Amino acid sequence: MTLTQTMGHRGAAALEPENTLRSFRKAIEIGVDYVEFDIHRCKSGELVVIHDETVDRTTNGKGFVADLTLQQLKKLDAGKGERIPTLQETIDCCKGKAKMQIELKAVGLEEDTITAIEKNNIDADTVVISFYHECIKKTKENAVARKIRIKTGALIVGNPINAADIAKAAKADYISANQNFTDERMVRNLKNAEIHIIVWNCDTEEDIKRLAALGVDMIGSNRPDLRVKALGK
Repeated sequence: MTLTQTMGHRGAAALEPENTLRSFRKAIEIGVDYVEFDIHRCKSGELVVIHDETVDRTTNGKGFVADLTLQQLKKLDAGKGERIPTLQETIDCCKGKAKMQIELKAVGLEEDTITAIEKNNIDADTVVISFYHECIKKTKENAVARKIRIKTGALIVGNPINAADIAKAAKADYISANQNFTDERMVRNLKNAEIHIIVWNCDTEEDIKRLAALGVDMIGSNRPDLRVKALGK
């Protein structure tokens, strides 16, 4: 599979406030294939889109997401007047315009994520990813049991001896690898095992061209506009 896909990391995180509807709309405007975003559960039970376990870095508030209700979170400024979106608000923003990569940032989010995907009929347009590989395995198993066609990806940092074995153990369709550790050997290993590879985050045209030459399946970037400039849509 040759490189045909672009992923906007947290939307277009270098251009707009990350993980906000504004950022997702910007990525869609640029023409990404996938919008990637992160989810946590807040105190009142909703799944919300934010990268960190606290709101300190990305908003004008302080505290752990798990200790704040959705009502409290919605009062915070996530940049340029944006609010922290819920998973449902993000799906509504992206559905029919771009596919979605949902990163599970904590254990225990699998069932509600599958339910949201099923309810919105976006199973064919969604990849669920995580560094928690047991969560990915559980997501795949539960989705299969419910006859939902969700693809999954195991996030890794580093260049393991056999990335394909990691993907198979997690029942993952993708390995999502850091670009600094992605080389020809890893890509060959995965392709021989018929496992797709996502590479993140390539934020220069030089890096984008280098990874494209290796034949990765998808390039993630905080500057998805550079991916389009370097390689075309």
